[in-house]
Amino acid sequence: MRQSVLKSFVVGVCITTISIFAVVTPALAVDLTVYTAIEAEDLQKYAATFNEDHPDIHVKWVRDSTGIITAKLLAEKNNPQADVIWGLAATSLLLMKAEGMFYPYKPKGLENLDPKFYDSDPVPSWVGMDAWVAAIAYNTIEGKKNNLVAPKTWKDLTKPMYRNQVVMPNPNSSGTGFLDVSSWLQLFGEKGGWEFMDLLHKNIARYTHSGSKPAKLAAAGEIPVGVSFAFRAAKLKAAGAPLEIIIPEEGIGWDMEASAIIAGTDKLEAAKTLIDWSISKKAMEMYNSAYAVVGYKGIAKPVKFFPPETISKLIKNDFEWAANNRKRILAEWQKRYDSKSEPKKN
Repeated sequence: MRQSVLKSFVVGVCITTISIFAVVTPALAVDLTVYTAIEAEDLQKYAATFNEDHPDIHVKWVRDSTGIITAKLLAEKNNPQADVIWGLAATSLLLMKAEGMFYPYKPKGLENLDPKFYDSDPVPSWVGMDAWVAAIAYNTIEGKKNNLVAPKTWKDLTKPMYRNQVVMPNPNSSGTGFLDVSSWLQLFGEKGGWEFMDLLHKNIARYTHSGSKPAKLAAAGEIPVGVSFAFRAAKLKAAGAPLEIIIPEEGIGWDMEASAIIAGTDKLEAAKTLIDWSISKKAMEMYNSAYAVVGYKGIAKPVKFFPPETISKLIKNDFEWAANNRKRILAEWQKRYDSKSEPKKN
């Protein structure tokens, strides 16, 4: 991954702010504003686990989906409100690095990470946590009810039988949605990728603003086919949902969650402490409860129902290309397909 990137997009959207505090002596406490796209149900666990080792640092979360947090950070470039990013798509962080928004820092224990999981500069601007990968969540009961045949490929989803039977994430809001779109453009070529999405659009019931929601909708039987990410689908299947998790034969997109210190923070030492901890073995074991692939070498445990062929189907993702072309890709997608997007929350 090389990180020469262009400016991205800005959209005005509501952001959810969540504060999770440890009980500490107020005079010693530091409030650290942390922007994130981590799944909302995991935030309390992340903060509580961090506070087991560092009870003097308050994590004040500002959380929303990947596209919305990315837009907010870019909009605040000249007046930063965050101290740290903890859990945002690497493709988003590449944009911000190019804008000079980060304080480069080499955290303790960096040598324990797979080199794919950190910035290649001698003093990295960002470090990775975990990776998530695309998959199709197929509800076998609803599929049978609707006389569907389970898809084997991405292109199968363009067949007439799937008309109004597919839900996927909006790439302007969701990191999962963007990795889908950018991977299709890499797999099928620029012309072929948009032709594929034109056909797929005819079968889309709606686009969500969350990467996990299509899997949840499929699990609940509200839609037969959810284009989502593999780990969420595996967790839902383990909880009893009638899902088949399909890794399309052409290959699948992927991205990683990563962290960085915002340049200009007046809480630099606390920010460094969080980044150090974010790549520790303890943190990586925590991530492994929500992601099958983590950055720390040799500690990831197998996940029940996570398809064994997943890793072999990962595309050779060109993160630099995806970041460089993000603004253009999202504008084109918006123009072509946004008419089927769910309303955004106000």
